[in-house]
Amino acid sequence: MIRELKTFLTIARCGSFAAAGNKIGLTQSAVSAQIKNLEDALGLRLFDRTGRSANLNAAGLRALPLAEQIIETFALMGQPESVDDYRGELRIGAIGTVQTGLLPPVLLRLLREAPGVEPKLAPGVSLNLLSQIDAGEIDLAVMIRPPFALPKELHAELIQKEPFVLITPLNIEGGDPFKLLVEHPFVRYDRSSFGGRQVSQFLRKHHLDVRPGLELDELDAIVKMVESGLGVALVPKAGLWLERTPTVRIISLGSATFYRELMLVSRHSAQRLPLHQLFRRCLWEALEERSSVHEAGSTAG
Repeated sequence: MIRELKTFLTIARCGSFAAAGNKIGLTQSAVSAQIKNLEDALGLRLFDRTGRSANLNAAGLRALPLAEQIIETFALMGQPESVDDYRGELRIGAIGTVQTGLLPPVLLRLLREAPGVEPKLAPGVSLNLLSQIDAGEIDLAVMIRPPFALPKELHAELIQKEPFVLITPLNIEGGDPFKLLVEHPFVRYDRSSFGGRQVSQFLRKHHLDVRPGLELDELDAIVKMVESGLGVALVPKAGLWLERTPTVRIISLGSATFYRELMLVSRHSAQRLPLHQLFRRCLWEALEERSSVHEAGSTAG
């Protein structure tokens, strides 16, 4: 019944038998047959079928969290007790700046300690990564804290706070960030992203009417546009652009500074797995090493 339960959960997430079939590679008739087997075994119906939609009825809603628990418990049965015995994939989600900055040293540590692990990277924006964790499509993710409460099945741990700064082309003078924001075209952090929503909140809070410009979802691309003289931008102090000498002015927001918070997110049921614990340790070691390097550089400067 594990296969049928997985199909049941997929239908509940996708909203129809056809969409679930497309997601898991089955025909609609095969999906229907699996759900009939499950309903026959339970002795009750789980869905109200309306046209092409499949909506959970009262029994289905009651069964949903129980099915998730069964699938998670079944997965735990196949987990080795030690990372030395682990063979297989670890599906890791990461936003762009984490992929190019923090994640490589974490993966090096992970593979040294658990050479049988096969890390599989799932790039994406935070909202998509959150959905993938919730659906069980990835194991964990390093992403931006969402501006809403997480589902109760998920666990999030703060790992880093990144201050937002104003960046301008080198030839722009002046040090008042509020004045610069309203006087020059604004290269905007995508408003649909979690970080972009923070920028929008900052502008509303301080009643700043910025001049419309480009809107992008990649930090490195935003920095390139500012370098080229296309405007000013509010970006978190994170990413590859900090690893080289930036050809932009970086201006602190002072007491108005706000922060992007990076979180390690996974399902509560996975917290005790040895491989998840190892990944977490490798992540914190990489963060501590990076902090030590930056502190040494500041002292030397």
